[in-house]
Amino acid sequence: MAMQNITEKEIRLAIENDELVVYYQPQYDALTGKLMSAEALVRWVRDGEVILPGEFIPLAEQSNLIRDIDWYVLEKVCVFLRKELEQGVSLRIAVNFSRKHLDEENLISRLCQTVDKYSLPHELIEIELTESAIMQDISSIVEIVNEIRENGFNVAIDDFGSGLSSLSLVKDVSANVLKIDRSLLSGNCENEKERIVLESIFTFAHRLKLTTVAEGVETREQLGFLRTCDCRMIQGFLFARPMPEEDFAKLSSQPESAQTEDILLTQPQTSVTNLLMEAIFYKYPLVIMANLTRNSFYMMAYDNFSSKSCPSTGVFEELIEHGASTMHPDDKESFKRTFSINSLTDAYNRAEKSVTLVTRQMGDDGIYRRVETTDIFVKNPSVDDLLVITLCQNLED
Repeated sequence: MAMQNITEKEIRLAIENDELVVYYQPQYDALTGKLMSAEALVRWVRDGEVILPGEFIPLAEQSNLIRDIDWYVLEKVCVFLRKELEQGVSLRIAVNFSRKHLDEENLISRLCQTVDKYSLPHELIEIELTESAIMQDISSIVEIVNEIRENGFNVAIDDFGSGLSSLSLVKDVSANVLKIDRSLLSGNCENEKERIVLESIFTFAHRLKLTTVAEGVETREQLGFLRTCDCRMIQGFLFARPMPEEDFAKLSSQPESAQTEDILLTQPQTSVTNLLMEAIFYKYPLVIMANLTRNSFYMMAYDNFSSKSCPSTGVFEELIEHGASTMHPDDKESFKRTFSINSLTDAYNRAEKSVTLVTRQMGDDGIYRRVETTDIFVKNPSVDDLLVITLCQNLED
């Protein structure tokens, strides 16, 4: 059936007659190959013929019919997940939602009601919003995504990199999954510029604690490169094509294959580095890189610390003044004296490796807590500037 011969009336009848069928494309852990989740994809089965979404979704997008299709798919997914849970299988399923939902007044309540009708944990449902849809009305989508996340659902930015991507999109929208568009995986990722772009995307995604999913993975060379980037999940023909519900149910019920390789030996260096950074940030929620020679600094991490008012970048001496302003009166001068540029330079010249001081710092709740601040001297082989990394940790809750 050619697309130009399909009418909105026929699509509506297809929904009413239950002719739309949900296919599932599995998503796998990029490192272990373990089945992790799936994306729900709609197909139209009419008189034994399978009509792909490209033949009817564009027409549905021109009206609110696409809303009906999205809700139809979500309902089918919920029925499937209910059956899966009763069989002891728990997988997250991603459902595509069109930009047409942005002006749907009861979107959040209907989403919750639909999922709650089947007594499903909200975290098993992932709402996918395309990059292009978000960019068309990013101010409205920010609030909607926040509400969806507050109700326990996952949110994915789909097709990231397919258009004029804006980093502000990732910064402002509180999605927790980033799906990398297949257009960034040309050939076997042999193009150097392409590799640099992909590496950069995965680096900032990890720092923002986003789960990354690479779409359209078709070759082992692509998979190998994605592993070096610490991509978390992959989706594509290399592992599995979209499949009917009964086939996916059989796949999801299969026992996991044994891990034959030592994960410590197979994981890429980027993954090891990211794990190391997570361990550092766990103990030291405040991490600062400073250039004493140029009197500058920038914040590497600032999470779960006692005070949230510290600037993220600027002049090092002003940072010390700011830090001292939050200290107990008896600790202010000691802090400023210990971490002044002159004192730290003298310590470095004495061949000291680090400088540590424990002070009492007032948190945002008005309570003083003991905080350990350690400046570690580091060297960049490219410059002679005196650099320090500052690690701060609360010594008491």
